[in-house]
Amino acid sequence: MTDFDRKKHWENIYETKALNEVSWYQPSPTTSLEFIKENTNTLEDKIIDVGGGDSFLVDHLLNLDYTNITVVDISAKAIERAKTRLKDKALKVTWIVADVADFSPTEEYDIWHDRAAFHFLTNEDDIENYKQTAAKAIKPNGSLIIGTFSIDGPFKCSGIDIKQYSKESLTTCFSNNFNHIKAVNYSHPTPFNTTQYFIFCSFKKA
Repeated sequence: MTDFDRKKHWENIYETKALNEVSWYQPSPTTSLEFIKENTNTLEDKIIDVGGGDSFLVDHLLNLDYTNITVVDISAKAIERAKTRLKDKALKVTWIVADVADFSPTEEYDIWHDRAAFHFLTNEDDIENYKQTAAKAIKPNGSLIIGTFSIDGPFKCSGIDIKQYSKESLTTCFSNNFNHIKAVNYSHPTPFNTTQYFIFCSFKKA
């Protein structure tokens, strides 16, 4: 898949499919919200949602009065859709169009959250870049929250390969810079009456 255009693929997804026509559709991202609440100290903590697209996590964070929210996604169309849905509230959010595999943050964050992007990185160089970027972008004692397809999850999503993880493999993956705190298995009901299995882990920057 050396010629695979990741950005083009995701722009096409968001150009052609409605919000509830994708497997990751989740009106209430309960697990993500629980992890974020457990790892924030104040409503002013800086939170970045990696691969946030047009998910509803940002809506819920705004409704909870978090004030420093950044959403980064490879798809400009996904971010455009989220901004249209949020209307004036979108002005309270920092939006970044970038491929997380070569993302260069200009700020540091208290919380790095990702339930959408990391498991799509199957190239070892991309994975290593992601790990180094997260380590640089997360503040001392900040939190990394990762939700990925588990070892019981699918081998593909949206027609492309993914990388499955367990609690142990995620912990090993980030062990150079982060200490594992918590793991939760999550069964995600898709709009197509199927179930996708995830593992969510939280880590503290070492």
